[in-house]
Amino acid sequence: MNLVNLESVSHAYGPKPLLGEVSLGIEAGDRIGVVGRNGDGKTTLISVIAGTLKPDAGRVTHTRGLRIGFLSQRDDLDPAVTVREIVLGERAEHEWAGDQAVREILANLIGDIDLSARASELSGGERRRTALARLLIDEHDLVILDEPTNHLDIEAIAWLAGHLSQRRSALLVVTHDRWFLDAVSTRTWEVVDGTVQRYEGGYAAYVLAKAERARIAQASEERRQNLMRKEIAWLRRGPPARTSKPKFRIEAAQALIANEPPVRDTVELVKFASARLGKTVYDLDQVTLHAGGPGEGPLVLDRCTWQFGPGDRVGLIGVNGSGKSSVLRLLADAVRPDSGTVVRGKTVRLAHLSQELAELDPNRRVLETVEEIRKFIQVGKREWTASQLLERLGFRGEAQWKVVGDLSGGERRRLQLLRLLMDDPNVLLLDEPTNDLDIETLNELEDLLDAWPGTLVLVSHDRYFLERVTDRCVALLGDGRLSLLPGGVEEYLQRRSSGTALTARAGSAPAGSRAPEAGGGQPEAAPAAPGLSARELRELQKELSRLERQLDKISGRESVLHAAMADAASDYGRLASLDAELKDLRAQKETVELEWMDLAEKLGE
Repeated sequence: MNLVNLESVSHAYGPKPLLGEVSLGIEAGDRIGVVGRNGDGKTTLISVIAGTLKPDAGRVTHTRGLRIGFLSQRDDLDPAVTVREIVLGERAEHEWAGDQAVREILANLIGDIDLSARASELSGGERRRTALARLLIDEHDLVILDEPTNHLDIEAIAWLAGHLSQRRSALLVVTHDRWFLDAVSTRTWEVVDGTVQRYEGGYAAYVLAKAERARIAQASEERRQNLMRKEIAWLRRGPPARTSKPKFRIEAAQALIANEPPVRDTVELVKFASARLGKTVYDLDQVTLHAGGPGEGPLVLDRCTWQFGPGDRVGLIGVNGSGKSSVLRLLADAVRPDSGTVVRGKTVRLAHLSQELAELDPNRRVLETVEEIRKFIQVGKREWTASQLLERLGFRGEAQWKVVGDLSGGERRRLQLLRLLMDDPNVLLLDEPTNDLDIETLNELEDLLDAWPGTLVLVSHDRYFLERVTDRCVALLGDGRLSLLPGGVEEYLQRRSSGTALTARAGSAPAGSRAPEAGGGQPEAAPAAPGLSARELRELQKELSRLERQLDKISGRESVLHAAMADAASDYGRLASLDAELKDLRAQKETVELEWMDLAEKLGE
């Protein structure tokens, strides 16, 4: 059944046409992701479909009695009304409390919000989640969402994707979160140059299909080497397409990327990074850290020992409030630990992008603001001018001469990120760098970071971006440690859902099982629970001690390899051999750590 029809719809803001003679329809059961550059008309399109915006020309028809749930980027919450009234309306408590679906929505979206709080008391993120919860509790034939993942952490985004996939209603969603697009959509609309290009499948299938269209159109060899195919080369490391029924020839896309190099030349980057950083980047030794200062606020790290080496690309994961930003501030020397030491390499040249926007001179031009840092920069093996990098991050043509005071929040964030890169750092600390960036700009940023040699520590709720630019993930699980996640984001979600991960805590770490910390530190086993015989207990403790000694040896060998790689920075062959040995060592370490955790759990049962 057709729910919505658009016939020759056109709309413009001022002199800029956003939609031109667009005709399309939405059927029951459709699950459509909408992509496109910022300002190209995505929000205009869904507003026209929702009926909240009347187009300049054309016709929009809804099926009779159509129930639409629309989450816009701006909420309409009455500041005097409580969260309970906004989300639950006049439902009696026994009615909603006995509904498992309602309880699940409340727990996953607003579980940390007091239902008696008024909307005026909520932060922007809390207002956003409250509006989303209100929409999801009601029944709709068509759900339209504009950037629903804003202010959600990785865990909440994964829950929302699963929830939307199980709903019977049709779905139309605008988002820059490419993992989320793949998880919820079966079709993709790209809003570009006043038109809507339609593709089958989610984001991965859309990328491949778009490349196939370019191949059929006999794109030039230069276009063959552009960012789109580099994105596909990365996608090829996993399934070629995450949709089950692609309507294009996968073989053609495979031929298109057959001779593509890896997205990142790890050995080459480590060689550059070692030459620029030396042997030491960050060494944390028995560090204790509270989010609010010594002894204040949630405990983030408890006697934690960790090492960040040259060329490491680390994604830092955790629920909102777990202390990820506090760890970045610790590395940036913006806060001091309660106890323990943080050793920073003498050659560290740091750039820290925080969530707070630093002040920029509102009267300066965009290009001038970047060129005052540096006019040229070497990224990998290529030199870029300030103007070229501005263009790559979305400041095209006249936009480079805009006054800073006229920029949007997203544009200011892009400008600040570019200023950081132009300062030629060798260590990057990035806290939510993808906020307000469209997919095209995200692709360009990923491409720049692929060629950037140095140590990178990234905090991001954008799972696709996180997995794309980092090589390993560590998590703050509420136990005061940095926990290595060999399985990446998926392992983190499994540990959270199984209850083996905690949330941020306000006090000191309780006694109990402590898994080994990558980079050093002596693991501690939990006291054994009843149920084990004395003989079994001795055998387990003996095996645990053996694994701990093995971990100490591996950590020592890792340090030796890092030092050797720094010394061999100019010897490509030697560096490749050392890198291969380090990868094998890390794989061995992950296996031993998993064995240690299994034994620790048995001792703690």
